[in-house]
Amino acid sequence: MSDAALPTVAEVRAAAEAVKAALDRHLAAVESRTGDEDPEVYAAFNELAAAAEEYDELLYDRYDEVTPFEIPTPDDGVPYTGPADPTAFSVLIRRDYAVVEPPRLIAQAERVAAHDRDAELVEDGGTAGALGVLFGEYEPDEIASRYKEFGLEEGDSTLWIAASEEVAEPGEWLDSPFAQTDPEDVLHRFDVSSVFDEEAEDAEEDEVEDEDEEEGDEPARQGLTSA
Repeated sequence: MSDAALPTVAEVRAAAEAVKAALDRHLAAVESRTGDEDPEVYAAFNELAAAAEEYDELLYDRYDEVTPFEIPTPDDGVPYTGPADPTAFSVLIRRDYAVVEPPRLIAQAERVAAHDRDAELVEDGGTAGALGVLFGEYEPDEIASRYKEFGLEEGDSTLWIAASEEVAEPGEWLDSPFAQTDPEDVLHRFDVSSVFDEEAEDAEEDEVEDEDEEEGDEPARQGLTSA
């Protein structure tokens, strides 16, 4: 950042005052809370987090210093505000695949249909019909462990554990099974993506680059993009 773009001393001080005010509002909300899920406490928490982040950024830009504290949030950035002791929960899973070998996928479906009278492979149904047969025969976890046998390639996946106050009635959500999940009710979330591997590789390359610079060598920049 150039000197011309640096935040002013007054801006940094104003951000610090905003943090102090947000701390006072948060403490007042906690002291007068009406229950474990008081919306006033939740709002004050978010205001404090935003003020602290703004101050931290300005402090770093102006003085190259950071604060000694961090406001914790889940990996997805949405704080959990659901019940403290849920009586029920839902497991939501999304797994992405690419069909990289359609003939292999169809051949596997044909093998299933040849040995299972209930597995009907529609003629000229293509990969869509083959997927119906395979998922009718195998559990999703088995397909996930054997995806290469079916001519598939793994993509991103995510698993959410969403809390709820009560068990849903039979058939209650079948018409729209994924529309009623509030991110703030997600207790835990587990993501798998190749982008995480790429980030780890970039971090390792950055470490090597830093070591080279410390030794006085010309840093290796192949495959890196500068900000």
